[in-house]
Amino acid sequence: MVGIPNRYVSWPSFQRKTGGCSAFIATGKATADGRIVMAHNTWSQFVPADTNVIIDLLPEKGTRILMQGFPAGIHSGTDFFICSSGLAGTETTIDYFTGFDPDGIPEFVRIRKAMQYAHNLDESLKIMIEGNNGGYANTWLFDDIRSNEIARLELGLKCHSIERTRDGFYCGSNITENIPLLRQETEADLDNIKHSDIARRVRWLELFDQWMGRIDVERGKLMLGDHYDVYAGKEMPGDRTICGHWELALDPAGNPGDSWAKPFYPAGALDGKVVDARMAQEMSFWAKWGSSCDIPFDAQKFLQEHRQYDYLKGYLKDRPTQPWTVFKSRSK
Repeated sequence: MVGIPNRYVSWPSFQRKTGGCSAFIATGKATADGRIVMAHNTWSQFVPADTNVIIDLLPEKGTRILMQGFPAGIHSGTDFFICSSGLAGTETTIDYFTGFDPDGIPEFVRIRKAMQYAHNLDESLKIMIEGNNGGYANTWLFDDIRSNEIARLELGLKCHSIERTRDGFYCGSNITENIPLLRQETEADLDNIKHSDIARRVRWLELFDQWMGRIDVERGKLMLGDHYDVYAGKEMPGDRTICGHWELALDPAGNPGDSWAKPFYPAGALDGKVVDARMAQEMSFWAKWGSSCDIPFDAQKFLQEHRQYDYLKGYLKDRPTQPWTVFKSRSK
């Protein structure tokens, strides 16, 4: 670790939860065919939450990109993308992070450059690290379907770590496993399973024990829709489950200043995306809007039952059950 320039600044102690995601990437002995499988769901407050766009981008220079994104976005933002170079990736936010270098390069510039111009994992990791401003700290999960290798980059501002394998898995749940990064740059716990981030990390490990050697896109869909709460010790959709449902959580736990730690807060998993190596080669992936578990969200019913949120009337929208659908780059 290097010395910290004086220009680095820290966010105040009331830094709040900015979202969340659940994700995994697996290869080798972890998957059914020994090739890569990647899955991700996006967590957000239900107002606003407009990420139901798939962008097929064919730039004049660089590689073709198929990604989930926001309207008019220049990068994925959620993040989930596959590239014609054979690279693909996703991420989960590192919550309760503090620190920022105002002279550094923003995340959206670095990840767009990595998607469009990197030819291998080495290049993509280098692009993400060099000039990092710490403005959006993430656990990045990358893969290269040509070499069947996966990588996890846990990227803070002062600290980062890289893990790589052709035989195993990595997961993300908004908690970093890099202890220096955790202790020096976040206000998060690592072991309190009453908290969403830690509970989901533990559940990912349990699911990999259960499905080791059998993971494919269909099991990836099931894993994204998982409702087992390791703190409660039972099936109970809520803030601690991989398919997150803060709107169903009676007593969510949070860190200091966590704006989501309110009973029945309207937030959670908005979608699901899964891809395997074969689909990535074809520039396609599975996606669905709404929760992966198929529990719908009825805005009118929710506001009738939880009148403390009546100020969201007219802004809070229904999130009906939607089918899994394959999205694919056009041939031209």
